[in-house]
Amino acid sequence: MAASPPALPAITGHPLPPISILLINPNSTPSMTTACLASLAPTLPASVSVTGFTAPRPAPSAIEGHLDGVLSAADCIRALLPYLHDEAEQDAARAGSAARTPKYDAFLVACFSAHPLIAALREEVAGPVVGIMEAALYASRMLGGRLGVVATGARSVMMHEDAIRGYGLAGHSVGAEGTGMGVLELETLERGEVERRMCDAAERLVGRGADCVCLGCAGMVGMRERVGKRVGEGVQVVEGVGVGVQFLVGLVREGLRTGKGGVYASAGEGRGRRGQG
Repeated sequence: MAASPPALPAITGHPLPPISILLINPNSTPSMTTACLASLAPTLPASVSVTGFTAPRPAPSAIEGHLDGVLSAADCIRALLPYLHDEAEQDAARAGSAARTPKYDAFLVACFSAHPLIAALREEVAGPVVGIMEAALYASRMLGGRLGVVATGARSVMMHEDAIRGYGLAGHSVGAEGTGMGVLELETLERGEVERRMCDAAERLVGRGADCVCLGCAGMVGMRERVGKRVGEGVQVVEGVGVGVQFLVGLVREGLRTGKGGVYASAGEGRGRRGQG
């Protein structure tokens, strides 16, 4: 009988302090926020809470172009300020005193794009900020050799491919494949039709060499299992909302925050000098 291998050292975790994450839907469609939150329930640790924020109108009801992104970022950041800091913290910051504990430990921008709100929030808060696109892309880069993105319309295909280049991952990407749907049609079209179009796009990506397929819209939450069945177990289907939350939990547990010594230094001091608060 073969000898048993030697025992390996191991440790066991212990209860940890709670973490509070703000999930920000930068479009003004509340049902998408609700769907994102519901998708997290099966894997959310007991010590983590996620609160959903939906952009107020007149923010765009869907983010389908550059102008949509800019408009939604502006509407969001103004509405978010009371949720980012309480009044005492803002008073302390204006007076130069030590800041109080923020309301949220981390922030997830639930739009599959290089959304301008991500950088804006990194200037405004100390806690880590992650967008669901970068979460899905970086997870895919760690899991496979080539990634692809299931997109909505033709413009989204081009914007996603531009963003992939911007994130430095073009050499690891087979590109994006469109489904011919608008963002809101992910909710309004018959579910079987949505599934068929998404699965067809995923298969085309696999045919181009992708071993990781990213679901390229927050409105696609809940479709990971269906797409996974179509492409087979050799291909990983990555959904950025769930992965993004888990990334944020890890960053917070490791005590990591947004670096403020460079491009993400707070813009508040400059606003103060201009008399803009």
